[in-house]
Amino acid sequence: MKITKIEPLVCHARMRNWIFVKVHTDQPGLYGWGEATLEWHTRGVVGAIEDLAQLLIGEDPTRVEHLWQMMYRQHFWHGNGIVRGTAISGIDIALWDIVGKVRGVPCHKLWGGPVRDYIRLYSHLGGGKMEDMYCCDPADAKRFGDLAHKAVEEGFTAFKCMAVPETAPLEGLQPIRYAEACVKAMRDAVGDSIDIMVDCHARPSPRMGLLFAKALEPYNLYWFEEPCWPETMEDIALIQRSVKTPIATGERLVGTWGFRELFERRAASVIQPDITHCGGLSEARKIAAMAEAYRVAVAPHNPQGPVSTAASLELGFATPSYVICETVHSDVPWRADVVKEGFTVDTKGRTVRPNTRPGLGIEINEDEVRKHPFQQETLQRVFYKDGSVGDW
Repeated sequence: MKITKIEPLVCHARMRNWIFVKVHTDQPGLYGWGEATLEWHTRGVVGAIEDLAQLLIGEDPTRVEHLWQMMYRQHFWHGNGIVRGTAISGIDIALWDIVGKVRGVPCHKLWGGPVRDYIRLYSHLGGGKMEDMYCCDPADAKRFGDLAHKAVEEGFTAFKCMAVPETAPLEGLQPIRYAEACVKAMRDAVGDSIDIMVDCHARPSPRMGLLFAKALEPYNLYWFEEPCWPETMEDIALIQRSVKTPIATGERLVGTWGFRELFERRAASVIQPDITHCGGLSEARKIAAMAEAYRVAVAPHNPQGPVSTAASLELGFATPSYVICETVHSDVPWRADVVKEGFTVDTKGRTVRPNTRPGLGIEINEDEVRKHPFQQETLQRVFYKDGSVGDW
């Protein structure tokens, strides 16, 4: 069995272009699906996939680790960067899909079988609307409460929001009070039985991140995410040690090397590797094993397309320290037309039962994908009041 072609397929889905990766083999009807979605870098990732394909054509697709090492270590430049790491991830996911199909079992059964009966899902407030997810008008506290109530009505027992606004390196009380008001409105709307997460998007400086964490501590968040840049791991560790709230981070880290310092510094209670960026399922499994050694929870970052979701769930059913999965369910109205999924979602509690089909259990409708060709993503620009550049 040999790889004959590696094909990226781009599908525009509102705020991002999904990049699906189809790995073809010389066996009739045998191919694998992966995903390598990276917002605002679509052309770069597609080019990287095409570069890596040169290494893999003619190789045995079931030698997944061997091929991963080739993609990472060949061409002299290691695959540490986000574009190259994302390209490797997309191909790696597709290779595992092929192995599952060859063996006739879901991917999670390749890795020891299911360790749980179901996986809980959480949503992002706003239902996929940019103006809801990222609006920072101080009058929005009530609207955050309304969105929280809506998420619970949709069956979710956990949700994430961006109640922390764009914040200069040092500010006064206004952004702190804004975040407090939004989180209070959500907690008042849903009570104590629902888990609330707050994502800072690494917007604050380390000092402001700590002030936000301290201010929101009374609301007993499920986690407080990316309180400052992940490049400053010691600062994240300081925040982790300063509050009782679990700190989460990891969506921008690539490979086991990227997570090593996080574990060594005890910088987080929850790691969030993105399977489409960190090195695919091969590397995510190694990262999850490191997390198990440190007794750190795993909750993958997963705001992308349907292949990413399927891969994240397969990982979860074989990973003891996995606690919850991010899900996107209403980003585009035609999402279900693009993919057939092997898992089923209980909408009453927003939980997922294991996929029973081989591999990832999904099939992409290529005709539907072609109805949504590449479009340049809308650039997200953030400036502080004085005109200086901020973090989105």
